[in-house]
Order: sequence, then structure tokens, then C-alpha cells
Amino acid sequence: MASVSGSMKGFYRQKKNTTKSSKKAPANAKSDAPQLVSHANDDYSAGEAMLRQFDMNMAYGPCAGMTRAARWERAQKLGLNPPQEIQTLLKSAKVQSESLWDGRI
Repeated sequence: MASVSGSMKGFYRQKKNTTKSSKKAPANAKSDAPQLVSHANDDYSAGEAMLRQFDMNMAYGPCAGMTRAARWERAQKLGLNPPQEIQTLLKSAKVQSESLWDGRI
């Protein structure tokens, strides 16, 4: 078996950053990092809020590429017992049939 000799510093050479930047970014400058989008001002009903919670609950399977009603029916057929309130909301035409993730992933 080969023995380890010397230190690892010689094996993994590190390069020091030689560029010096004396300028600091102002506190109010925008960064290149992506910003989270807040939907706190969205106007939606309590029913839509329940449907969004249904979309976020992975206990009823994935929701990509299908409508909320199709997802509810699939969960029902698989014996996952989705809430009846969701089916009632989906049968009324006042809510959006597409899931929260439709077109985003």
C-alpha cells in the first residue's frame, strides 16, 4: 500500500485571488440573484385557496400535465381519499380548472 507523504497543500495547489476591488456595491443596488415573487396581493377566493392547497399536496400524486379535476378523479380511483370539498369546487365553473403548476414546470 502506498504511504502518504508530505502535506496535501502540494497536491492541491490553491490560487489566490489577485484582483482587488476597492469598490463596494451600494446597499440599494440590485443583485443578479433571482428574486422571489410574492403573490400576497393576488385576489382569489377561499375556494381557490383550497384548490391551491390541493395542488401543493403531493399525497394525491403529481399534478403536472393534468387538470385539477383529472387529478382528483385519479386520486379517488387510487383510493387516496381526496377531499369532497375539492370535487364540489371543481364542479362549479367559478374556479380555474388548471393546477397552480400548469405552464410553470
